[in-house]
Amino acid sequence: MTLPPAAGGPTLVAGVDSSTQACKVVIRDAATGALVRSGRALHPVGTEVDPAAWWGALLSAFADAGGLDDVAAISIAAQQHGMVVLDDEGRVIRDALLWNDTRSAQAARDLVAEVGAAEYARRTGVVPVASFTATKLRWLRDAEPDAAARVAAVALPHDWLTWRLRGYGPVGESPLGPRLDELTTDRSDASGTAYWGPNGYDRELLALALGHDAVLPRVLAPNEAAGRTPDGILVGAGAGDNAAAALGLDATAGDVVVSIGTSGTVFAVTDAAIADPSGTVAGFADASGRGLPLIATLNAAPVLDATAALLGVDHAELGRLALETEPGASGAVLVPYFAGERTPNLPEATASFSGLTFANTTRASIARASIEGLLCGLADGLDAVRGQGVEATRVLLIGGAAQNPAVRRIAAQVFDVPIVVPAPGEYVADGAARQARWALTGERPSWPLDIDAELASDTRDVIRDQYARARLANSRA
Repeated sequence: MTLPPAAGGPTLVAGVDSSTQACKVVIRDAATGALVRSGRALHPVGTEVDPAAWWGALLSAFADAGGLDDVAAISIAAQQHGMVVLDDEGRVIRDALLWNDTRSAQAARDLVAEVGAAEYARRTGVVPVASFTATKLRWLRDAEPDAAARVAAVALPHDWLTWRLRGYGPVGESPLGPRLDELTTDRSDASGTAYWGPNGYDRELLALALGHDAVLPRVLAPNEAAGRTPDGILVGAGAGDNAAAALGLDATAGDVVVSIGTSGTVFAVTDAAIADPSGTVAGFADASGRGLPLIATLNAAPVLDATAALLGVDHAELGRLALETEPGASGAVLVPYFAGERTPNLPEATASFSGLTFANTTRASIARASIEGLLCGLADGLDAVRGQGVEATRVLLIGGAAQNPAVRRIAAQVFDVPIVVPAPGEYVADGAARQARWALTGERPSWPLDIDAELASDTRDVIRDQYARARLANSRA
């Protein structure tokens, strides 16, 4: 399809990744996918954040990327599950609870007890855990009932940012005012709420969580536009971060994406929907009209941050130390549940080192055990996803930690399928840019994917065998 003309140059599209840690913007040539420029701004640290900080970071990232004056279309991807609650004037009632805020663990247990895990999976494709939006709404209802009673609309981070970008918001802060009926979302983000399923929103489950009904964003098709900015830029539907990453990687059948970020995720694109009554695998939707079975761990790259700080080294030296000792770290094992854990669902768990002796309590063994522990948790996730009938012919390893040579080498010893490491990139933002192009032209782009490394499987059974024993002991404790 012919792209709309652009004055003085190629037609440009922009993609946004509003993640836990930062807001990243990429601006790409709509025809070729070539990166033209980019920008970035940091987010506050914490598990609850005033959404105004995301909006400010988005504007700063736009400025850092050289502005949007020559951009034809934009789409926003963002961290999933975050609870943004609005009153009837479009004002944020309280700071948003993020996906990694585990205070709603008891609320999750209460909802599952009231509805049943199998029934939740049947109706929504997921079983509530502390990460999901519904559990945060139940926590709000129980812990802050006055705030819950004021809730007129519930949105997720990408929904709210898209709404603000289109000019909506509280009176005096936005040109178009508090039109709650103009909130929009997509299938991928809606599927992480635990009150949306194959038949659309489940209002009964929403009311069970919040205590009453509320306005929810209209769910757009993958190539549908949400509208335009006040300056006339077309705005795509947006997506949850993992779905956008799958789109940015152009993942196909047989690809399993393993992402090592603030959280760790393992997911695949499938034609069939997944409904796991155990709740281990979330049956999310992707950003293209298919399924996105996914597991998530709360402990990923920060595990390496903590170990590097403990040893007084940077990440490069951590990796060098890890490769000084053999697979299995001479028997030292780290079960890295520093922030509790989501998969397995142990929100109150803590981390544990085991198997330590005078001989193996060395900097090298501790460094290697930290990398092996992180990757073993993700390998358990791969097994769970495959247990739902997903085929895995290769792992696409992404995230900042994937650039560490030791992480790559040890990943090949942990996973039992070949490892492909795409070139470093902002794949969530790239997926949003692809979606913006899709909304602009009606045609999903086929931009090339650059590969940085390919590693054959070199499985060492000792790593996962001793991790499995240590994980079981940790869980019992």
